[in-house]
Amino acid sequence: MTGDDASRASLATSLGVTVSPELLELAMTHRSFAYEHGGLPHNERLEFLGDSILGQAVTVMLYRENPTLDEGELAKRRASLVSSVALAEVARSIGLGEHIRLGRGEVLTGGSDKSSILADTVEALIGAVYLDRGPEVATDFVLSLIRPLLLSPERFGAAMDPKTSLQEMAARLGRGLPTYAVTDSGPDHSKRFHAVVSLGGVPAAEGDGSSKKQAEMAAALEAWSALQSSTPA
Repeated sequence: MTGDDASRASLATSLGVTVSPELLELAMTHRSFAYEHGGLPHNERLEFLGDSILGQAVTVMLYRENPTLDEGELAKRRASLVSSVALAEVARSIGLGEHIRLGRGEVLTGGSDKSSILADTVEALIGAVYLDRGPEVATDFVLSLIRPLLLSPERFGAAMDPKTSLQEMAARLGRGLPTYAVTDSGPDHSKRFHAVVSLGGVPAAEGDGSSKKQAEMAAALEAWSALQSSTPA
């Protein structure tokens, strides 16, 4: 068994579902790797498909399992469950980052742990499962990834609403109200956003995303995690 074969086998075990080697490899290929290797196919089309499958599966699950919730509350819960920050935490819990094929620049800047890359790869995997195994298996796969967010609030609660979690912890510790500074880069059709969150005027963490909101959420989760780890139990 080659190193690539072993990596795919390990990933399949973590995912709990088998996918054709070709689709799995495509799902794990970031555009930075593709560009550095002569314009190989990359995972953004699968990501586009997976985003739709993810949204539908979560929407139906929330509707069926919460008959007393109104539209507004359902929409709020769906947004938190499918956010890039929450998906990135799911990706970290299964060690997804080590399997992503990244270009040299992304490797050097820690791309395997960037929330935006991790979340996009989760969506690409969902798309690959849908194409290879069909809608029912894809839906089951989505729910297997998402349910830990609901069942383990002590671990994932901050990932579902990091800005509120950070604000509450900062207030409890007397660190002041979080403030965010956001910059953007890239062309209008493909902008990337970078956020810095400060506590008491002191920069506390940074985050990136495909929107201002996602970048702020990523920065908030990083800051919350840092406070959590430094606060005595």
